[in-house]
Formats: sequence, structure tokens, C-alpha cells
Amino acid sequence: MSSEILINSNQREIRVALMENNQVSELFIEHKTNKGIVGNIYRGRVTKILPGMQVAFVDIGMEKAGFLYVGDIDVVDMLGLEEEVDPPALEEETEDPFSGKPGRPNHGIRIQDILQEGQEILVQVAKNPLGTKGARITNYITLPGRYLVYMPTVNHISVSRRIEEEDERERLKSLVSEIGNP
Repeated sequence: MSSEILINSNQREIRVALMENNQVSELFIEHKTNKGIVGNIYRGRVTKILPGMQVAFVDIGMEKAGFLYVGDIDVVDMLGLEEEVDPPALEEETEDPFSGKPGRPNHGIRIQDILQEGQEILVQVAKNPLGTKGARITNYITLPGRYLVYMPTVNHISVSRRIEEEDERERLKSLVSEIGNP
């Protein structure tokens, strides 16, 4: 199988195509004027906690602090709990793990019990900053790839619903279980 990478750049955008056997298998387009930060991972510092709204503002080095909702905090990882808590579920047809939707379960834990001002935390941008508002951020780190989504803080293996054969689903789960979490 022959593979080629083609790159085309102009003043407005950069286009990258992955060619396999003279067919485009992947295409990436990045607009130079609209460089979003969704998916970027930062080590931030909690600057303010608002218990009434159950949110925290985190300095990630941008003009405005990031907005962290209590439901977007991995309480098992942050508090070092032993019990397993279900990972945030993606909607069945959603491919974008950075949809920025609130409402993940917080298991009755208050934000002031998890975070303190000045605390450093690892966060990922879920939604770009807009107008006067800072970026929406999450503590659930996800690294999407071509064939999988790696979630280092979640001890759970899921297989895409697009793989319908139960034998194949079990085979993939078994392979990932053997490798383990580094």
C-alpha cells in the first residue's frame, strides 16, 4: 500500500491530504484566520470559585479565564476516589467529544469541595471563547485518534456503536484490556 501526504498552503488556509493507493483517505483543512483552541490541553490555575453557580474560573494563559462547570470535573481523579464512576457519555451520533454541553453528573459533590483558589489542574478546551466570555473547559481529558478516543483519567473501555458485531466488540475490548492504562 502506497501512502502520500499532500500539503497545499495559501494566505487563507492550509490543506493536508493523506493519499492511500492514489485515493484521498483523510483531508484536513485549517483556516489561518480562525485558529480555534478546542481540544487544546492546558495546565491552568484556579483563579476564582463561585459556589452559588458551581463554577470555577481557571487561568489558562488566555485573555479571559476559562469557565469550568462542576459537572465537567473528573471527581474520581481529582479526589482520588477508589469507586468507579461512569465516564461522560457521548450521544449516539456525536463524533465531537468537545461539544461543551453541561450536565455531566457531579454525584452531589460541590465545587468548593473539589477545587481551591490557586490550585493547578489539567484542563482541555471544550468550547472556544466568544465575545466577552472565556473558553469553556473540562477536566475530562480526551485525545481523539483515527480509531479510538483515549481518556487517561477514565478506567473504562467502550467500543464504538458503529461496530455492530458483538464478537468484534468483545475482541477489541479484550485487546485494549491486555494493553492496560499506561
